[in-house]
Amino acid sequence: MQSLMIYFVSDAHIGSRAMTAPEEHQQKLVELLRSMAADATAVYLMGDIFDFWYEYIWERYPSELTDDRAIPRSKRAFAPLLRQLREMTDKGIEVHFFIGNHDIWTFGGLKKMTGVIVHRKPETLTLNGRSCFLAHGDGLVPTGYIASLPANVQRKIRRFIRLRAFFHNPVAQFLFRFVPPFMGDAFGYEWARRSRVRELANPFPYKGEHHEELVLWAKEQEAQGPKTDYYIFGHRHIELDLQLASSSRVVILGDFFRQFTYAYMDDKGCLILSACQ
Repeated sequence: MQSLMIYFVSDAHIGSRAMTAPEEHQQKLVELLRSMAADATAVYLMGDIFDFWYEYIWERYPSELTDDRAIPRSKRAFAPLLRQLREMTDKGIEVHFFIGNHDIWTFGGLKKMTGVIVHRKPETLTLNGRSCFLAHGDGLVPTGYIASLPANVQRKIRRFIRLRAFFHNPVAQFLFRFVPPFMGDAFGYEWARRSRVRELANPFPYKGEHHEELVLWAKEQEAQGPKTDYYIFGHRHIELDLQLASSSRVVILGDFFRQFTYAYMDDKGCLILSACQ
């Protein structure tokens, strides 16, 4: 009988310059994906798989990855991961890539090299008989949430919202594509490195059911209907499996640079959080 296993992994931040052993970090993800490929029908990469990814106008992306020299120089360090993704899609495994807030800027190159299905917005899908809302999680803010926070926190969130809007702006994205890759990457990786260093020094804790914004957002959606079995998020770098009063579950996948967590759904639609040893 054919397996119907579906896997979810998020927030690997591969290539982060805050990591002490980036090659080993990438290899750990490659090995996890290789093990998933043994029985997966689909793998969902739920955002921020790369710590920074930008496809510049000067780069050309190969459809075959037999020679690393054909991969654009700015992406060559990701060759092991790119080859693993291509191997999986060539076998007929669906690999879905949801953009995060660090790897928004793919314009066809990643898909061409690896065969992944790119999602630029949240999706509601039926997976193994279950209704699943899938999103990286950034930008999902429940009604009235910001106004309930202290003023200094409000300022930080509004700064992030403005920055997110700028990053998603098609004109800004188009213009940045003309920046030489070595300059664009120097900016992007340093911006991402500072964020990662702050988090590694002071991880963001779970705020509790009545304060966690993605939980509150899911509750708001449940009140509006229709019912969803699973809300599956990344972004927050916390591992959470919370059943709501409606019997829906909010699952936040953790991360794959500190906790090395992921989730899998069996053929009966049961979703389970797990971690690499």
